[in-house]
Amino acid sequence: MRKIVLSLIIVIFIISCKEEAPSTKNFVLTGNIKGLKEGKLYIQRIKDTILIPIDSITISGDSNFKSEFDLDSPEMLYLFLDRGVTNSLDNNIPFFAEPGKMNIETSLDFFTADVKITGSKNQELYDEYTKVISRYVDKDLDLITKRFEALKNKNSKEIEEIQKKQDAIKRSKYLYTANFAVNHPDAEVAPYVTLAEIYDINFKFLDTIQKTMTPRVAKTLYGKKFMEYYLERKKMGK
Repeated sequence: MRKIVLSLIIVIFIISCKEEAPSTKNFVLTGNIKGLKEGKLYIQRIKDTILIPIDSITISGDSNFKSEFDLDSPEMLYLFLDRGVTNSLDNNIPFFAEPGKMNIETSLDFFTADVKITGSKNQELYDEYTKVISRYVDKDLDLITKRFEALKNKNSKEIEEIQKKQDAIKRSKYLYTANFAVNHPDAEVAPYVTLAEIYDINFKFLDTIQKTMTPRVAKTLYGKKFMEYYLERKKMGK
């Protein structure tokens, strides 16, 4: 009897050790999608302007999920929920992954609206950035509606005024993005938003961002892409 008990203890110990064994990968993503019982999730990245899967997760009964893989550099990835329809924005959650542990919590009904992402400093900064940028986007959408009405009424004066306001919003958005990049020189999100949002900004702003960017960030995925683009613009005569 004593031998049986001892054997059971050993088996339980071995199982627990396996369960608690640390990951050999440098990036671990966990999460939960409330309400999802069956389905498939994909972790995707952009390559040559196309979203490609780098990992897949099958959900069967348990809405919790986990994905582990090596991440060479902080990078914007996408959690895609396969609903059996097209790869639309409603099915994709962008998240700024960085080596370490991250967690994504959301719901099936409001997949992108309910999302809460933790564990990434770059994600925190990106959330801060998008919160401000969304205000400019909302203002521009209001003006687009007004512009449509002005065009329908053939009101050229109003169209001209609306265009001026839209130009002002764009300038403010570009200036905020440039300042954001300059104020966060040691964050990989800085070159990312520069390339994604203001690649066509006046070269003097790109020059300022380049000069403030830390050597560490300049060697990362988006830092290298930014430097390549910066040198191209410089070669083209700014």
